[in-house]
Amino acid sequence: MNKLPEINTERLILTELKADDIKDIVNYASNKKISDSTLNLPHPYSEKDAIYWINLAYQGLKSRTNYIFAIRLKEESKFIGGIGLGVEKRFNRAEIGYWIAEPFWGKGIATEANKAVIEFGFKDLGLNKLTSSHLSKNPASGKVMQNSGMIKEGVLKKHILKDEIYHDLVVYGITNQ
Repeated sequence: MNKLPEINTERLILTELKADDIKDIVNYASNKKISDSTLNLPHPYSEKDAIYWINLAYQGLKSRTNYIFAIRLKEESKFIGGIGLGVEKRFNRAEIGYWIAEPFWGKGIATEANKAVIEFGFKDLGLNKLTSSHLSKNPASGKVMQNSGMIKEGVLKKHILKDEIYHDLVVYGITNQ
């Protein structure tokens, strides 16, 4: 796969990240609430971080270890978040990570994108298992996973150090039946 496919859902288009997205990425990812609810987004979030993420997407596709999509509203093609699969080739599985800009929370967008990426992982990549996890203080992300058909597999106690505090990590998974 040399080019990331475009995935269409009812309301969304999942596409490659573009340099034109940098302004929106920085604008949305700079929100401290986004950083507080995710594992890997720094705060403050800079243009340099956005460029790094776009490069990670490009390099990941090339090596087939990361498939990172921009989440866009279909009607406007506007960037509103990101979702990706970090592939562990040895075990034929991947971890899903995602974030949505705050103005779009609570609208089912993350679930819609997550379902599409699950289908992509199983059908296009032939993966056996997909996992995802969330900080225990972000139960809304767990709802996204549940609504996407993922099953809670466990809680890793005090597993993540973020902002000088240890957090529990709740793990979900789904297998290719």
